[in-house]
Amino acid sequence: MTNQRLNVISGLQLWQWRTQATQAAIAHDVPVAELDWLLQEIAGLDRLALRLESFKHWSEISLSLSLEELDQLWQRRLSDRLPVQYIAGVTPWRKFRLRVSSAVLIPRPETECLIDLAVAAVADSKAAPQLQQGHWVDLGTGSGAIALGLADAFREATIHAVDYSREAMAIAEQNAHNLGFFERMRFYQGRWWEPLTLLKGQVSGMVSNPPYIPSNIVPTLQPEVVNHEPHLALDGGNDGLDAIRHLIDVAPSYLLPGGIWLIEMMAGQATAVKTLLQQQGNYENIQIHADLAGIERFALAYVKG
Repeated sequence: MTNQRLNVISGLQLWQWRTQATQAAIAHDVPVAELDWLLQEIAGLDRLALRLESFKHWSEISLSLSLEELDQLWQRRLSDRLPVQYIAGVTPWRKFRLRVSSAVLIPRPETECLIDLAVAAVADSKAAPQLQQGHWVDLGTGSGAIALGLADAFREATIHAVDYSREAMAIAEQNAHNLGFFERMRFYQGRWWEPLTLLKGQVSGMVSNPPYIPSNIVPTLQPEVVNHEPHLALDGGNDGLDAIRHLIDVAPSYLLPGGIWLIEMMAGQATAVKTLLQQQGNYENIQIHADLAGIERFALAYVKG
């Protein structure tokens, strides 16, 4: 409680800070909308109060950070290109509010489509009742976003989330607790399928957003990404397909006959991924799906019965 009292300021103080921060954002080519989203998160302001600037007249506003801390972090947003989600410590994803830190990739809106594709893939399968239950796996879970989306979509399933990073696992577990899904989820620190040997031949579906960016492209990404997000979650090797190749090769020994294999990939990788799935020999009904921008971003296949 003491800490919270330290972070109580007047509306006028916050208005003055926001005015200066807005001018700085414009000067540094940072979207002003980010600033207002941040104040919604850390000060509990709503869009109307921000638009009308009515909060200026409030006697007290409680911040989850001190104004000094907020200012330091905002300066890092401008000078170091620190992502605003890491400043707030949260990000919206589907209908969730997920905790994030620099230990995890910030979940992207396009990744939300993976959950809708998984639901549609189950509905299209003759084994639908079986696939809706049983075991679903999210490999490289990061913040836990995909695993949580699966837990929400498949209420009778057990969701297994794996990540190589202990720091990421801690965040994924916290998100599962916060959203009320922890009892139906299992968390493992390790590489891809390795912690899941007891599930061989039993998995209804695997969903993954693996690292898929070629190593030589990683340094050319936006500074927000290359300087702050974990490279372990980005770098897919020389051609970007190292992790995807591994998932294609190993998954058939874990998935049930008719089980679902579903990943996100980079623009331009669809043909190579489809070929790899075909050459592996254990997949059928291989599909490529586009994201909302029309980019071929998802590969889906069923394990042969």
